[in-house]
Amino acid sequence: MVDITQAPTAIAAQSALSVASLAVQGFADVETLGGDSPLSLFCLTIAESGERKSTCDRLLMRGVREYEQAEDETYRADLAEHEVQLKVWTKKRERLMTEAAGAKAEKAAGARADLAAMGPEPMPPMRPNLTAMDPTFEGLMKLYGIGRPSLGLFSDEAGGFIGGHAMNSDNRLKTMAGLSCLWNGEPIDRTRAGDGSQIYRGRRLAAHLMVQPVAVRPLLADPLASRQGFTARFLITEPPSRIGTRLKRGAGPESARSVDRFTARLTHILQTDLPTDRHPQELTPRRLTLSPSAKELLYRFAEAVELAQAAGQDMEQVRAYASKAAEQATRISGVLTLWADLDAAEVTPQAMGWGITLAQFYLGEAKRLAEAGGISIETENAELVRHWLLEECPYDEVTIRDIVQRGPNRLRETKTIRAAVAILENYGWLVRLPADTVVRDAVCKEAYRIVRPANAV
Repeated sequence: MVDITQAPTAIAAQSALSVASLAVQGFADVETLGGDSPLSLFCLTIAESGERKSTCDRLLMRGVREYEQAEDETYRADLAEHEVQLKVWTKKRERLMTEAAGAKAEKAAGARADLAAMGPEPMPPMRPNLTAMDPTFEGLMKLYGIGRPSLGLFSDEAGGFIGGHAMNSDNRLKTMAGLSCLWNGEPIDRTRAGDGSQIYRGRRLAAHLMVQPVAVRPLLADPLASRQGFTARFLITEPPSRIGTRLKRGAGPESARSVDRFTARLTHILQTDLPTDRHPQELTPRRLTLSPSAKELLYRFAEAVELAQAAGQDMEQVRAYASKAAEQATRISGVLTLWADLDAAEVTPQAMGWGITLAQFYLGEAKRLAEAGGISIETENAELVRHWLLEECPYDEVTIRDIVQRGPNRLRETKTIRAAVAILENYGWLVRLPADTVVRDAVCKEAYRIVRPANAV
């Protein structure tokens, strides 16, 4: 894929891994160190426009789109047949209901027996959609109600989802909680006025959101998303840009053949019946175990990551991601195992090694992005305070309390303001006054003089 598109390797890899997860997630749950987990992966790719993320997505999703198109033709025919069957069933039921309520006891008894023998209303065919691009959580649940139990949330322009109705201030917590439950493989209990109560069991969701940096920064910096563990469920990468270096002409013939083999494998898996029991919309995935050697590798990886989360250690600031690293490694190893062999009985040490290698990569990305994000957010906050001090503050001397009470609305927390003030003091926009300086008739232990541009050094 990199040879064909000249996109960053991580973008192509994210597309391939997420598509593989979508394909196999319904067939098995994988053994982990803390119970069994779905093979659902949530991937988040951060890249500017022009990095050819849409091209990677389009080429590797080709098998999905072709499957959906073929199934849609079958669905239309099945839906037309269902409408006929439903009309016949409804008419027959209405006739028998009339007879069952009639005065003639013998005929009424026969009608009631025939009603019991009719069985439930004919079920409509399932919608063939494999993916949704920009749904609300309610919309996703409706799709689960009428469609396949294994779905994907895939978008090469996910800014519309992250910044849209599903993730606005009113719906953000609900959406994050619901998607987190699906990642966990838990049943979704939906109770709504007018719709009654319904529990969606045996559902799986894979996700790949491709988004530009400016659109995703608010989500990555959102303390609610962090505290809920929502962003930590994603495998995140923001690879270095290759724009300006993509001068290679054409791709080797083997690259196109490799993509064709990927599509053929994807099509084969999608055409394999999903494991369901009595209800075609409730998955009954089997258990994919770890071989003893694979489990030993996972234990060693989990122990190393645990030690790295201690105070002062390398992963202290990304504990939310690190705490899920062993499970992510196992999920990835399970996806790669079933992609190679849908009937595989266990995860081999080789596959676990692949999963651990990728989990380590994603942990490194989480740490790098957290460090970069922390710097940029603090700097942005300091810049907001600086503009307020120079343009709106009516005083020449201020206290922390002044800024908290009167400053930018989004920053009215003492801890945040102190961090911004420290940056502004460091760069000379604020000068700390001596302790017990009188500011507006009050003795202040901590106060600052604003350095206006005309007086700035």
